[in-house]
Amino acid sequence: MSKPVIGLNADYRAANGDTPAFSYVGAGYYDAILKADAIPLVLPPLEEMDDLNQVLDLLDGVLLVGGADLDPRRDGWMLHPTVRPLDPRREVFDRALARLVCERRIPVFGIGAGMQLLNVTLGGNLLLHIPEDRPDALPHRDALDPQHRHTLEIMPGSLLDRVYGDGELRVNSRHHMAIDELADGFAVTAKCPDGIIEGIEYQGEDWFALGTQFHPEANTASALDMRIFEEFVIGTKENAEAIRLVA
Repeated sequence: MSKPVIGLNADYRAANGDTPAFSYVGAGYYDAILKADAIPLVLPPLEEMDDLNQVLDLLDGVLLVGGADLDPRRDGWMLHPTVRPLDPRREVFDRALARLVCERRIPVFGIGAGMQLLNVTLGGNLLLHIPEDRPDALPHRDALDPQHRHTLEIMPGSLLDRVYGDGELRVNSRHHMAIDELADGFAVTAKCPDGIIEGIEYQGEDWFALGTQFHPEANTASALDMRIFEEFVIGTKENAEAIRLVA
């Protein structure tokens, strides 16, 4: 059986003076896909929906990578002064990509801002600044520790429970925005002890959709974190097999 092909969105920087515009993606994302025995395919910020649909026809799954902040004005909220929005060209593409992935029920794994994007695409919303919206929360962005880690509570019976099992878990989660209201069809499967959502999973049997606020692809991740990508690739294979049987 051929390996699954996983599409990754990329970050984008507009031209600035003598520096040309360019796209890039952290190597940890595609290295994790490669280690999970799948083929990563980095997607440029396509503008034509027909082009994007044609590309999606070639993919077995989509990894929504992390990055800067989603612009809350696109969801009807005011711009908080702490928000540092994605480049508009990336955000327009990311939102179109996420919408089509959800409509077509393509297996998807969202990380960091990618999980937040998955949530807002399906009707959920976000806390714009944890220290203000949840003043009793633990620090989720430590200016003195770029590898900031905190403990995680995993929901029994979830995919993340299958990955991590029993015992205390510490993850590399560093952010100031977070999921507030959860999109329909999803369940919270991991959270910080202060209640901030760190993992979500779709509950229906017709779609594999997973999100983590923490970053299992980072160089501070553990060997167990890699298991999340393996589960994602298994989900893409099972979806492809189901489609083949129906066809």
